[in-house]
Order: sequence, then C-alpha cells, then structure tokens
Amino acid sequence: MVYKYDFLIIGSGIAGMSYALKVARAHKGKICMICKTTLDEANTRFAQGGVASVTNLAVDNFEKHIQDTMIAGDYISDRKAVEQVVRNAPAQIKELVSWGTNFDKKGDGTYDLHREGGHSEFRILHHADDTGAEIQRALMAAVRSHPDIEIKENHFAVEIITQHHLGMEVTRRTPDIECYGAYVLNPEGKVDTYLSKVTLMCTGGCGAVYQTTTNPIIATGDGEAMVYRAKGTVKDMEFVQFHPTSLYHPGETHPAYLITEAMRGYGGILKLPTGETFMENYDPRLSLAPRDIVARAIDKEMKKHGLTHVCLDVTHKDPEETKHHFPNIYQKCLSIGIDITKEMIPVRPAAHYMCGGIKVDLDGQSSIHRLYAVGECSCTGLHGGNRLASNSLIEAVVYADAAAKHSLSVVDDYSFNTAVPEWNDEGTMTNEEKVLITQSVKEVGEIMSNYVGIVRSDLRLKRAWDRLDLLYEETEALFKRVKATRDICELRNMINVGYLITRQAIERKESRGLHYTIDYPVHAYDKKNG
Repeated sequence: MVYKYDFLIIGSGIAGMSYALKVARAHKGKICMICKTTLDEANTRFAQGGVASVTNLAVDNFEKHIQDTMIAGDYISDRKAVEQVVRNAPAQIKELVSWGTNFDKKGDGTYDLHREGGHSEFRILHHADDTGAEIQRALMAAVRSHPDIEIKENHFAVEIITQHHLGMEVTRRTPDIECYGAYVLNPEGKVDTYLSKVTLMCTGGCGAVYQTTTNPIIATGDGEAMVYRAKGTVKDMEFVQFHPTSLYHPGETHPAYLITEAMRGYGGILKLPTGETFMENYDPRLSLAPRDIVARAIDKEMKKHGLTHVCLDVTHKDPEETKHHFPNIYQKCLSIGIDITKEMIPVRPAAHYMCGGIKVDLDGQSSIHRLYAVGECSCTGLHGGNRLASNSLIEAVVYADAAAKHSLSVVDDYSFNTAVPEWNDEGTMTNEEKVLITQSVKEVGEIMSNYVGIVRSDLRLKRAWDRLDLLYEETEALFKRVKATRDICELRNMINVGYLITRQAIERKESRGLHYTIDYPVHAYDKKNG
C-alpha cells in the first residue's frame, strides 16, 4: 500500500506529540504519527525528575542556566543551541501547561521547584516523581482528540526513503540527499510505502544496545541507524550517559527502574552496602556531583569491592516527607521488600541517555533535505559531552517548536515523489533464524556493556569493533534473504548504533565529558593548562 501525508512523524514521546500538535494547529495538511508499539511507550514516560526552566526570577536567570549547561557539557556544547533552549524554555512550559500538564505547586500557588546535580539554582518543575508520565498523559489526550492527527500504533519504520541528487543547486543545505518518506512495517507483516512532504524523526534513545538500561526495550536507536544508512550526519555518539542510580533488581534490565537524581538533591547519600560513604574520594560535591562523575565512582567501587551494587540512603530524612516527594519510588521499592524510609536502596549505573545523535541545526533540520530530527535521537549541540539533569524534556519541546515553525514555512514548496518503488516483501522467517537473531541481540548488549561502557580503553574499543563487525556481516547477509520483521530490523539498528558509538569513541583521543578512557585519562583542558 502507498500512503501520502504532508507531515510524517516517526516516533512519539514529548518530541513527536508536541510537534504534531504545533503543525496541526496550522491546518496545513495531513499528519501521520508512526508508533513502534503503543503511543504511551516512549522514553518520556520514564522520565521521573522533571523539566528544567528558569522560573524563580528572584534568584535565577538565563545566564545561570546557560552556564550550568556549558559546565555540565564539558564546554563542548554549542552555545547557540544552549541559549535557544534556555531562553525559550519558559514559553514552552506554558504551552505544556496549556495542553493539560500539571506541575506541582506550593500552597501559595508558585511552582514547587527542585534542584538536581549540576544546577546552581532550584529550577526543576516536576509532578511528584513521575513527571514524564504526566507530560505523556497530557500530550496523549491532546493528540488523540485532534482530528487532523492520524496515529498508527504497532507500525515500525524500516528505512527512510531517500534519493541522491548530485546535480541539485548548491544553495540547498544538502545538495545530494532528499527524504521522501519511509517504508513502514504494518501489524500484518507487510511493508507499506509512506510518502511525505516533510518527515520528522523522533524515535528516542538507544539504551537497549546495553545489557542494563533505564530505557524501555524498544529504545534500539532506530532513528540514528536509519539516518546513518541513508548517509546522513550522526554526531557525538560516544557520549552515552549512564544514570548512576538505577534500582538493582535482577531480572529488570529493560527498563531498569530509575531512582531519580532528585532523590540525591533531596539529601540521599551514596554508600557501600556496609554503610561506608565513598563520594568524598571522588568529588567535593559528594553525592550531588554530576552524573558522569558519580557513575564512574560507583563503577570503580563496585569493581574494587566485587559488588553488584552500592546503596542510596534516605533513612535519615523524615519518612512522611520522603513518601510525599517520592511516592512511586517508595511503592516500587516496597513491592520488592524494601522500605526506603528504613532501609538503603540498592542501586547501580545503567545506560540512560544518548547525548549525540542525528546532527541538526537550530531549526531541527538534519543534513538530509526535508528530514528533521527532534528529541533524544537528535544532536542539537545542547548537551555537548554530558547532559545536565532535566534539560532533555525541555530541549525536545523547544526544538519541536523550532522544527514546526520551519517545516510549516516550507511544506507548501514540496511535492510527493510518486516514482518511489514499493518494498520487496519476498522472503521467509523460520524459528531457526529467530533464535539466531535473539542470540545476536544478547551478544550486542554484552559487547557494548563489557567494552564500550562507563570506562573505556583502546584495547576494549578495538575488541568491540571487531566483534560488531562480525555481527554486522552475519546480520546483513541474513537480512537480504529473510522477510523483514521488527526483530531483524531492530538487530540491524542496534549493530549500526553500537558501531557508531564505538567508532566515535575510538576517534576521540581524550577523556571528555561522558567519554572516559584509561589510555587518555588526563582531561584535555587540564593537559592544555598544565
């Protein structure tokens, strides 16, 4: 089947849904949103902490937020991108509220602001400890009720449709590649052709390429992989943020339950299972140090002592206050026999957020003409070498706004490419091939966690490269002869993303931000300045 839409949105979450609502408001064409599973299964739903925005002007201002972001990003962040997000954040918070999002307030009606690691002021708007779920709820209600937005659940984008035009005028951003839509696998197992004037990629993160992640199992880096295969620019993939405190509960790995950074901001103290503190050996900010420092510290302590986890202790805090601020974490831990008001929480690092991705400009345009990228799958330049806590949700909605404005201004100039061939649906998929795919997925996770994790080395990265290369050859040969299924397509994407993370980690000959290698342990800035 061939479908035609003015706006094709691949993915959902805060990025895709806010973009859909913004372009729908203009009534300039048909809008389709492709959801890999259901509309509610997105990384947004798992974001506990909140949304960063300068709100309390009595003590906070844009320059403070900008500086905090630049410091956290290890001065790799693009200052123009940082300024765009920070200065446009308050307006986008108002828009989220207009769509029905509820942020917690104090008795006097002002927002109950939290402070998280790396922030110099209290500027985190939140909804208890399930902010992402609240935003997801509000946006889903708004999207589902809009007559101009068509939602295709349980549909999987296999490839974007592109064509190289070496003769295109050089005034275009990308004189050789243009996007015309995507090939999409439907629930019946057939691949349909979706033609579009404008395509938005908002497929979320790629944490599922690691053995343990706070991301849902669907976070296989599909957007980054599709754009990479189409010869688009993918950047900064070496900067994988590991959340230092996921709940250690064997069996729950995709997603591992997240213990929000706000709990350390609240006064939680990191300790060994013996009760001994250790962060004083790594950073003067102790448990409130940035995530990369805390994650490396925990990783080192676990390896040094042969531990499966460390602990986060809030037993010294008022029990009722703890239950009030973190009701979901309290109930989750209680469900596995841990009363966090009386017992320490077992935690360990888990792959959490990709700071790199599909390279875009200030309008959300990728290097491929007519293709935009927003949210975690994109690389705006905001995060640089390390994401500042709670900057990601606001980045998604600010860039969705920028992409919506730009795409609305040009969509009438585009037409559908009806010469695009349909997908070849030949091939079969046997149980034997399914077993091979399952084992290969497991192997990707082992390779990435063992060799391209929190601490790296040239030798480990080379070993990952060699093993991923073998998996790539095997999987591509399999893909050419079997019927396209979500399993084989996800495996291809995971291998492509693993390769990108590994290759770009090999290319960065320094320890910077989230990329730490024992072969280049001295920070580049420190080395330069003696």
